[in-house]
Amino acid sequence: MTLEISKLSNGLTVVSDPMPGLESVAVGLWVDTGSRNETLPQMGVSHMLEHMAFKGTARRSARAIAEEIEAVGGILNAYTSREQTAFHARVLKDDVPLALDIIGDILTSPTFEPAELERERQVVLQELGQARDTPDDIVFDHLQSAIYRDQPLGWPILGEEKTVNAFSREMLQDYMATQYRLDGMTLVASGAVRHADILKLAEETCGGLNPGAVPPVAQARYTGGDYREIEDLEQAHVAYAFPGVSNSDPDYFVAQIYATALGGGTSSRLFQEAREKRGLCYSIYAFSNGFQDSGFLGVYAGTGETEAAEISAVIAGEMEAIAGNLSEAEVARARAQLKVSLLMGMERPGTRAEQIAGQLFALGRVQSAVEIVAQLDAIDAAAVKRYAAQVMQQAAPAVAALGPVGRLESFDAFSRRFGAAARLPSAAE
Repeated sequence: MTLEISKLSNGLTVVSDPMPGLESVAVGLWVDTGSRNETLPQMGVSHMLEHMAFKGTARRSARAIAEEIEAVGGILNAYTSREQTAFHARVLKDDVPLALDIIGDILTSPTFEPAELERERQVVLQELGQARDTPDDIVFDHLQSAIYRDQPLGWPILGEEKTVNAFSREMLQDYMATQYRLDGMTLVASGAVRHADILKLAEETCGGLNPGAVPPVAQARYTGGDYREIEDLEQAHVAYAFPGVSNSDPDYFVAQIYATALGGGTSSRLFQEAREKRGLCYSIYAFSNGFQDSGFLGVYAGTGETEAAEISAVIAGEMEAIAGNLSEAEVARARAQLKVSLLMGMERPGTRAEQIAGQLFALGRVQSAVEIVAQLDAIDAAAVKRYAAQVMQQAAPAVAALGPVGRLESFDAFSRRFGAAARLPSAAE
């Protein structure tokens, strides 16, 4: 990866990532602001602002924005996460000036017309309803709220009906003026690009953004907790969480290998034990999520009403066992899965651009694929078992459950499987 990184005099970081042989470019502006930057009355405003940015500027109507990018066959999109907001496009190399002109336009001069805001408010309210009708999706919002109780990092990205209905043009303008700051923005272009061209375009299209830094956010506090809602569903959707690591922690990749070995594929322990051996569920997997200053290990299972009575014990049992008898072969399989995912992602300009922006925000630098692979190769079973033991010894799980969950093990009973009561097996078991 032959990256070139420059910081403009106005504070904007600009990155070009040439990929020989390509005729297209993925280009975008990543803002180091997401839903965790909100106050309680602002819950969901980052997401609403992302929607409204496309609804008209001083130079373009909402329809003109859509027509201009699609007239050259391009794709323009955006997303909001808990820590960042991104506005990005995929175009042919000759159309990068247009893509950056549109992105710069929607961020420097959005009009936030009241009529457009009212229409988009209804769209977001429908999006909220759709999320609640998708239990294997919304259960993770409930899990996040249980993990980070009464904190912005635990609030839903979409907000709630009460807050969405209260958004005004002035609120959007004030939030953008405060949070969209050039020192907290990174422009990345991956594909058929030249650094000098991207720098020139960045100066031309993003000069009108506000200088300065994004206000700091409060330190995240992992609390743990329990959320259960009995609903008339075919399946019980259960998500578990345990204290994890931030995305800059030295154990970040250890946690990734652990989650992959535990529940990252069909050869993983949870899949083999819960689905293949016991037939308790169709879907079960584990994952490790990192934020700037916190993180968690997560496990999800979609199971039946009767089977829900067994699932918690099976998950805790596999977590307990892996801390003592994880094999080098399992670590090698997990490592291979992570390497393939990384290297395949590096073949896609959009994925590369997103990874570059994320690493700059988290680490202040970009790790090459060679560096990441070397870190993965240095992790052995002993390191992963050490991490697994740490997970078991922390007595702060979180549980979120939706559906026919009346037979699910109680939170207190599940919690007692961790912390001082955890019985870690020996390496011989």
